Amino acid sequence: MYKRVLIPLDGSPLAEAVIPFILDIAGPLDLEVVLVRVVQPVPPDVLEGSRHVILEDVPARMAEASDYLARAAARLETRGIRVRTVARRGEPVVEIVDAAREVGSDLIAMTTHGRSGFGRLLFGSVAEAVLRQAEIPVFLMRLTEKQAGAAMAASVARA
Repeated sequence: MYKRVLIPLDGSPLAEAVIPFILDIAGPLDLEVVLVRVVQPVPPDVLEGSRHVILEDVPARMAEASDYLARAAARLETRGIRVRTVARRGEPVVEIVDAAREVGSDLIAMTTHGRSGFGRLLFGSVAEAVLRQAEIPVFLMRLTEKQAGAAMAASVARA
């Protein structure tokens, strides 16, 4: 049986929409929830016509990710769920799969836009890549932005 579920979050309502589903099963199954946020590196940017280079403020971005995860974890803890948070920096698919392995997750739960055809080719799919690369089961919940908003509103109303 599952003991630890990893939930990748990117700060969007779509990514957070899997949380109400996990809340419904986490308590009865005594699951520990691990929330992970991956901060993608930003390449240096040179301002046109100048010698100024804008560099990513890695500590600030990592602190922002940690703060976001702490707020999300607090909402789960008020519901009696055991929660851990992990902020990582790198390529999302690699970091999600590595985080799952490192924390000992036996399930990854995440949402997907469910794009197909040109949309998937153009934007790619983190969820699909995680599904292909993970060595543990991956639960994918397909939602539109509208469905994600409704799911989060329902979750807030229940809390």
